[in-house]
Amino acid sequence: MTSTDTRYAIAPAPVHSLPIAGERARFPVNRIFCVGRNYAEHTREMGHNPEREPPFFFMKPANAIVADGAAFAYPTLSSDVHHEIELVVALKTGGANIAAADALAHVYGYAVGLDMTRRDLQAEAKKAGRPWDTGKAFDGSAPCGELVPVAQAGHPAAGEIRLEINGAQRQVGDLSDMIWNVPDTIAYLSTLFTLQPGDLIFTGTPAGVGAVQRGDRLRGTVAGVGVLAVEVA
Repeated sequence: MTSTDTRYAIAPAPVHSLPIAGERARFPVNRIFCVGRNYAEHTREMGHNPEREPPFFFMKPANAIVADGAAFAYPTLSSDVHHEIELVVALKTGGANIAAADALAHVYGYAVGLDMTRRDLQAEAKKAGRPWDTGKAFDGSAPCGELVPVAQAGHPAAGEIRLEINGAQRQVGDLSDMIWNVPDTIAYLSTLFTLQPGDLIFTGTPAGVGAVQRGDRLRGTVAGVGVLAVEVA
């Protein structure tokens, strides 16, 4: 819009977007949904039973995206910020009550993401029975690499997911270890929300989560999808 546009009382927020592998156009990000405890070993390391119960979700704002190669700014009010490497699903179409058998038809592509977490604030919220927003949805909490369209990546259901910090392995798992796979996750989420084009789904993290420090260099990979590199500023 221009300064003479009178449709809004203030200038609307910018559209947040991700680059797409091999394309000039960018993918506009609508909402960011995150699946909690979707790998059995991570569920155990967080002190919970990994039985296949209905999944639960939390959200991050679209402006929490940090681009591949950019800096992740260590957030305020926390001294225990953790990394969580994840496969990210980007939707091109949406709907409500999507059948699992039809779910993959709604996927535009995949990326590598990090669910950065102020673990100390999350723990305080859990103890008080309060929402996790301050621990999960802060500025810059969703670093994400470029999207790889389905035509290039297919629909990865198995393959290594890994995070290295300063060249040392911190997390490693396999996409096949998800408690709720991508089609089932989309189907269940669509019973809770009417999904929309541009929605992202962070699909959970394998075991090995831990703290990051200023100056750390994080490099996440998902087999067949790509790489995400960020530095903690």
